[in-house]
Amino acid sequence: MNIGIAGLGLIGGSFAKSFKERSDAEIFGFDGDKSILDFAMLYGAVDHELTQDNIGECQLILVALYPEIAVQYLKEIAPHVNKNAIVMDLCGTKQDLCDVGFALAKKWGFTFVGSHPMAGTQFSGFKSSSSQLFIDQPMVLVPENQDDILLVDKIIKMLSPIGFGSFSVTSPREHDEIIAFTSQMPHIISNAFIKSPTALKHKGFSAGSYRDLTRVAWLNAPMWSDLFIQNKEMLINELDILLAALTEYKSALEDSDWNRLCSLLQEGKERKEQVDGQ
Repeated sequence: MNIGIAGLGLIGGSFAKSFKERSDAEIFGFDGDKSILDFAMLYGAVDHELTQDNIGECQLILVALYPEIAVQYLKEIAPHVNKNAIVMDLCGTKQDLCDVGFALAKKWGFTFVGSHPMAGTQFSGFKSSSSQLFIDQPMVLVPENQDDILLVDKIIKMLSPIGFGSFSVTSPREHDEIIAFTSQMPHIISNAFIKSPTALKHKGFSAGSYRDLTRVAWLNAPMWSDLFIQNKEMLINELDILLAALTEYKSALEDSDWNRLCSLLQEGKERKEQVDGQ
């Protein structure tokens, strides 16, 4: 199978390394930084440069670019994609990309499916990519028709060398609504939390809870800014919910209201047990 991968950072690079390590696929790669493509080819993760002249040879095309760049890239490649190919974006938001992707697929005759591999690190770039990144991790698929079982099954088989642990199928809007809470909010909270002046004094006073909460404060600011703005409606809603909850904790502390504070903490503990099925 010939696979095209546009964007050879953490996500695209990990897909390339995974396919090369656990399949006989030929990898065609593209990156806006030619030096990254050259290094990926030297590394052995990419076999050929992906161009408009050869993209028609690919049965699967993965787009791992920043959302706005991904939209433009899809528009540029659409006339050159093989009608039997499946094109998948790997971005962290889905509504805008899927609107464009589904429309282009209809116009030019190929199949477009949104997707979001639920794995990553606080690091970025091809140098941080790994063939093990997606092992046993979830993968979210966003096809235009969520009942197209044959298409979903075909994609699962095509992605089998990647090693995903599970697949979910959803709509663009539901994806963006849930991801605002599960992925985007933790990055904002972590990034804001570390700005306290007290953080400069943490050494010798911090343990697991500090490390867990601050891990993703070290992020790729341009990429996450794109994702946040792409999904601002959903993200602002989650921020409003959090700010209202924090105000309750603050008020209980200001009033030295032990009963109210204890009740708030107990509610949070019970919700954690509920959502994790404990």
